[in-house]
Amino acid sequence: MCDKNRNSNVGNSTVKTFNTPQDCSFVPTLAVTLWLGWNGGLLAMFVCATLITETRAIIIGALTISAVLPPQFPFGVGIKIGNWMAAEARKYFGLKVTIEDYDALNAISNGDGPGKTAIFACEPHDILGYPVFLFNPSLNILPGRIGETVSILMTGAIFKLPIMKHIFTWLGGYSVDKKIFRDRLARNEACAFVPGGVQEVTLIDSKKPEEIVLYLKDRKGFVKLALEKGVAIVPVFFFHLDGSYGYFVPKGRLVTKFARKIGILPLFFYGRWKIPFGIPNPQKIHAVFGQPISVPNEGSNISNENVDKYHKIYIDSLVQLFERHKVKEGYGSRTLKIM
Repeated sequence: MCDKNRNSNVGNSTVKTFNTPQDCSFVPTLAVTLWLGWNGGLLAMFVCATLITETRAIIIGALTISAVLPPQFPFGVGIKIGNWMAAEARKYFGLKVTIEDYDALNAISNGDGPGKTAIFACEPHDILGYPVFLFNPSLNILPGRIGETVSILMTGAIFKLPIMKHIFTWLGGYSVDKKIFRDRLARNEACAFVPGGVQEVTLIDSKKPEEIVLYLKDRKGFVKLALEKGVAIVPVFFFHLDGSYGYFVPKGRLVTKFARKIGILPLFFYGRWKIPFGIPNPQKIHAVFGQPISVPNEGSNISNENVDKYHKIYIDSLVQLFERHKVKEGYGSRTLKIM
């Protein structure tokens, strides 16, 4: 095991910490490149197919085959590759996870807690919300049934791109589609996603590095789904995600509208070794899980008042979670800007 796990008690809650020593050597770097390097990889393939006649047929053929194959292909082998990438990414980012109330998650997993499963609403998104990989079931971070069944929901645009659709499916990813969301919760399976999504990227202001923008005021759909099924909402905050990439983000209403339409923001970014559209810098990511928010089961009779009430509880809980940990994480002078 690469982890150093630690339990402690705060009041009646058991705080559980998983801390992975960071390793940015060849194998972890290779795994992260195979996972996140395809942003630039697909662009390079397009350029080669356009400029180099000899490679055109091979590249177009490979992309066409990938496009028609199901995302899960090659199924069991693909899952094993995804699990390997997640395990190596854990080392590359020196992943640290703090769960403030592990007993509460365990109770939900055993059917004794608030709701039969949970929605993990994570922030921020930054350029790429890649820390959601920590929900890969093979990493055994979450207890019991929650950890075994959790699905990572992300922009559907990824699953329309050849090769990338396979990679992210192998890691446990699915399109953040309302039907998929609802079906997973109906089967008492947990879901993890970043509610602010690509919209947050359009709001990043490099002139105000002290601000962390969270686009949450109009993100209430997941609260409605929680009320519909009576499942808990768990706030999760990713520290040290910013700094993963250098970037240039185009601004303007048309850009924002286009980004929301396609699910991806057209921007320029660069990561490790200053490679355009490459892998992120090896930031030591710390994901902090707050206490689950108990949500009533209203079925199809969901009131707008309760949507607003539990949406506010989620935002307040997320802000408090950030405030509790920010000084220790070196964020003392930084603030959250809820938009």
